[in-house]
Amino acid sequence: MFRIALLCIVLATPAAAQSGSELSIRKVLADQAAAWNRGDIEAFMQGYENSPETTFVGKTVQHGWRQVLDNYRSRYATRAAMGRLDFSELSVKMLGTDYASVLGKFHLTRTAEGGGEASGLFSLIFRRAPGGWKIILDHTS
Repeated sequence: MFRIALLCIVLATPAAAQSGSELSIRKVLADQAAAWNRGDIEAFMQGYENSPETTFVGKTVQHGWRQVLDNYRSRYATRAAMGRLDFSELSVKMLGTDYASVLGKFHLTRTAEGGGEASGLFSLIFRRAPGGWKIILDHTS
């Protein structure tokens, strides 16, 4: 009986760890949406790894945390332009213990003055860093 119980614990541990990682990643995204909806782009950027290797792919490719931040500041210079951000249909897939991919949809609720409604798809690669899970690659369209 002891061997069966031990085997169950060993087999359950990776799933429990992945579940904890998935929850942590989902929290990063929830924190990002909350920061965006407060108009705090700097806090939103805390979800990204502060590295020159961080990459954002959209209409152009940007390399480096600072360049991604500057792009967000430029494109969303006002609260009206930022609107309200919602993420949906999130799918988190673990890629080992230190990496994960996330697929999802975003929606910006904005007035016509702010640029109108906007929505699309995104894929993210997260890396587990000493400070928690961080986005290292963001492809948003």
